[in-house]
Amino acid sequence: MSENVVGTCSLPLAIATNFLIDGKDYLVPMAIEESSVVAGASHGAKLVREGGGFTTEATPPLMIGQIQVLDLADPYEAVERLLDAKGRLLEEANKVDPVIVALGGGAQDIEPRVIDSPRGPMLVLHLLYDVRDAMGANVINTTLEALAPLVEEITGGRVNLRIISNLADRRLARAQATVPQEALTFDGFEGKEVVERILEAHAFAQADPYRAATHNKGVMNGIDGVALATGNDWRAIEAGAHAYAARNGKYSPLTSWHRGEEGNLGGSIELPISVGIVGGATRANPTAKVALKILGVNSARELDRVMAAVGLAQNLAALRALATEGIQRGHMALHARNVALSVGMPEKYIDQVVDQMVEERKIRPDRAQEIARELGTSR
Repeated sequence: MSENVVGTCSLPLAIATNFLIDGKDYLVPMAIEESSVVAGASHGAKLVREGGGFTTEATPPLMIGQIQVLDLADPYEAVERLLDAKGRLLEEANKVDPVIVALGGGAQDIEPRVIDSPRGPMLVLHLLYDVRDAMGANVINTTLEALAPLVEEITGGRVNLRIISNLADRRLARAQATVPQEALTFDGFEGKEVVERILEAHAFAQADPYRAATHNKGVMNGIDGVALATGNDWRAIEAGAHAYAARNGKYSPLTSWHRGEEGNLGGSIELPISVGIVGGATRANPTAKVALKILGVNSARELDRVMAAVGLAQNLAALRALATEGIQRGHMALHARNVALSVGMPEKYIDQVVDQMVEERKIRPDRAQEIARELGTSR
């Protein structure tokens, strides 16, 4: 699967629970090392379940391949020549993978455009390709390379880059949810107050890209965890999500929250998610195969929808914690255990050391060692 391999680097594989998505219950595998993420996703899903669960949708799995064309005397005339040759280009593209074409996928359209660059105007040809249940990078990159000589012939230019775009803004996943106001009441916080605090937190992310970056990091905690568990390219998903968050010229939150009927909390998310359930590591990695079996999805679009719901649940849990008791309360015990383990704490001391660090709110390696020494000398 990789080069110069000397071992493997494993992550905890966990199951997020309580997810009711479009009337179907899901157990959601997540591979992640960060404390509280899986618990947060499960709790967020539980709150949404009180309002009837998530409703989701996903657009067809259209991915974009890019061909860069240079050295054109008139790039706008070359655009017209490409549009005139659209049928020929699509026919040639669909010869590359007849199997995916037989399944209803393949090249669907072309979009040539001229862009300005530091090296002057250049033509970029977009190939819109339905990848069905694959992520699509391999088939698209192969198709683009096969098309390059024909594009040069038609335009009279020189092709340089031929590569998929990870800004998959034709392949969007959406999720919506309602959380009853009373479901947000806990530990002295009234549901009405929690709704207001969450809306204030969301407004912060809307107004400030520094906050929006952390807001979206929390969203991606959940989505990346599912991507890793199922053998998908989380790096491609991250790149697309953050580019999409800045599509209007300002970096913004991927989720939206509002006060709905009867004061209930309403939320939604929209982002590009390019994942597959066939090919690549999804089949080569046995753990990914098991994770997909546990999840029980039947198509890549269904996986897109589940991941959007996970991202929305993760964001809900983070905003609720941040806007009320603070993020550290739930995170603290797990973090303290990680700190204790990181300094080689003897197993017999771990629980006592963790309890004392949490009580003192001093969760540091040096304090863990001090407490262990005190416990050892007291005995």
